[in-house]
Amino acid sequence: MNLLRTLATVSGMTLLSRILGFVRDFVIARAFGAGLASDAFFIAFKLPNLLRRMFAEGAFSQAFVPILGEYRNQRSADETRLLVDHVASVLLLILFVVTAIGVAAAPWLVWISAPGFAATPDKFELTVTLTRITFPYILFMSLVALAGGILNSWSRFALPAFTPVLLNLSFIAMALFAAPYFDPPVLALGWAVLIGGLLQLLIQFPALRKISMLPRPTLRWRAAWNDPGVRRITRLMLPALLGVSVAQISLLLNTIFASFLQTGSVSWLYYADRLMEFPSGMLGAALGTILLPSLSRSHARRDTDEYSRLLDWGLRLTFLLAAPAALALAILAVPLVATLFYHGAFTPDDVEQTRRALIAYSVGLTGLILVKVLAPGFYAQQNVRTPVKIALISLVATQAMNLAFIGWIAHAGLALSIGLAACLNAGLLFRGLRQREIYTPQAGWTGFFLRLSAALTLMGAALWLSMGPAESWLHMNLGARVLYLAVLVVVGATTYFATLWTLGFRLGDFKRRAAE
Repeated sequence: MNLLRTLATVSGMTLLSRILGFVRDFVIARAFGAGLASDAFFIAFKLPNLLRRMFAEGAFSQAFVPILGEYRNQRSADETRLLVDHVASVLLLILFVVTAIGVAAAPWLVWISAPGFAATPDKFELTVTLTRITFPYILFMSLVALAGGILNSWSRFALPAFTPVLLNLSFIAMALFAAPYFDPPVLALGWAVLIGGLLQLLIQFPALRKISMLPRPTLRWRAAWNDPGVRRITRLMLPALLGVSVAQISLLLNTIFASFLQTGSVSWLYYADRLMEFPSGMLGAALGTILLPSLSRSHARRDTDEYSRLLDWGLRLTFLLAAPAALALAILAVPLVATLFYHGAFTPDDVEQTRRALIAYSVGLTGLILVKVLAPGFYAQQNVRTPVKIALISLVATQAMNLAFIGWIAHAGLALSIGLAACLNAGLLFRGLRQREIYTPQAGWTGFFLRLSAALTLMGAALWLSMGPAESWLHMNLGARVLYLAVLVVVGATTYFATLWTLGFRLGDFKRRAAE
């Protein structure tokens, strides 16, 4: 398996999803702007999304994929299939209980996650209604994570990477065509979440059936729970859940802070976060997705040299692609925000406030992606305690920085604290891997950083000189903005990669194969 080609495939699917995600946000921003309705929806969507990241893509995947990889390499096909069936059975039972509790407890969940909304009864009630509609999303997406973990372990990366496209299509269709039939119209976005989650689950079935791994849940809950593999996954999930919860608790606390700030703060942070998630998803999520199964296989074979080389490959690609993305987000903040969101109800002040949040987020983009590469170095060895301890340190640091920054730069301070804490998290993970001799840097890092710095400097200068006055972007029509932004992207990318080529970088240097 060519990991670079696999990364390109996963990133390509993610790119399609992100492009449609921006179309989605364009439609939402045009229809709802940054006000009461959008704040209510983003809080309501954040709650099941938070649980999805904690249970599904977070703790569950980190515990399930390494054990599944071990079974596939060391056990029979029947034992592996039985593990999948039992995991699906236990997961379904837990999800039904969690979903029922979430729907019933929606008012308390909203009060905890956005207590500032209680001062505006209409806003609070709308958020509760939207939360009840969107909460079952956690059920669908946890099962999607189970299916994705199986497919990724069989090196079927494309379909799991494609599935978010369906959520975005659901959003776009409901916002454009169904919103007028709801009272208030923003309820259409809540139902879009539910429909999108169901579609993402259904599309996995044919691929799972093709590899003979479509889960067959059983009602024999006790037998499923007593499966040794399920017990091992559960033991790994508990500390992993704590670690992922730390990151999500940090985001929740940021939302609590934002709910007390000026109306629109939640939305400004959301739109800035969406822009930051573009490179984060294309590179960070993609690298983490393909590295964890490969690292798990290397660990199962006790191939420590290959394990270290895989981590080194991931780190170099991260710096090579994340650093220019972070710099470009900071420099092109106004062109990006104005082109994507400055329409309809989205005002010039919304552009400025979103720009501030985006620049603050960009500070920590590289650190955020590094975490997604470094953490699998521990997870693949079924060591989740170390990342948890580091995550706890990062949580304390985030909240300390929140208190320091929020009075200075308001909502942008919340974004900055997340970025700086991500850099701290990455640094501590790196130190832990080095101290345990899990990772040994390959030769050539000093020259790599020197050439990278030269390319970043030239790219930054080219973008800054080509962008023009920020205010001019508010007076262009949409077509001119799109064309001008496309030109800037071409200028920046050409300058950066041409400089790297001149300094000796070649695509073949980053090709890497992993054993099946």
